[in-house]
Amino acid sequence: MHPTINQLCQAYFNASQQAPFSIPYWHFCDNQADADDCARLVVEGVKRATSPSLWWHEAHNEPIAKAGDLHVVTNWQGEAQCIIQTTRVAIVPFNQITAEYAALEGEGDKSLAYWKQVHWAYYQRELAETGFTPTLEMPIVCTEFNVVLARTQSVLA
Repeated sequence: MHPTINQLCQAYFNASQQAPFSIPYWHFCDNQADADDCARLVVEGVKRATSPSLWWHEAHNEPIAKAGDLHVVTNWQGEAQCIIQTTRVAIVPFNQITAEYAALEGEGDKSLAYWKQVHWAYYQRELAETGFTPTLEMPIVCTEFNVVLARTQSVLA
């Protein structure tokens, strides 16, 4: 674990006056360019949602986020970029994702067409070794969030 994760969590606990607890950490995407870009978009307040498939969660026995959950978003190298708090989770078939939700993802031109194109390719990679095959009806975990603390030079100097 990169030391910036502990530093950012400690800054959050100090600011919120909460007793420390374990906050999960992860990066977006399956490659450095996209992971770093998505982390930057989250810190800038542009990206406010993420959408893994339910089948990925099932294949990896990973819990689904719920409203109120905290997560540390890292870049590809594992350096903490911010802490987000889940505000809403809905499971929606791929072919029922809306333009409004695609815009919340904040990537590319923020259009539904762009969302479908890049996410379809991502789901093919994400599910490649799971026994699941992407379909238009596959369940997508639509997770909305807010940044509660972003990494700054003053926090992690």
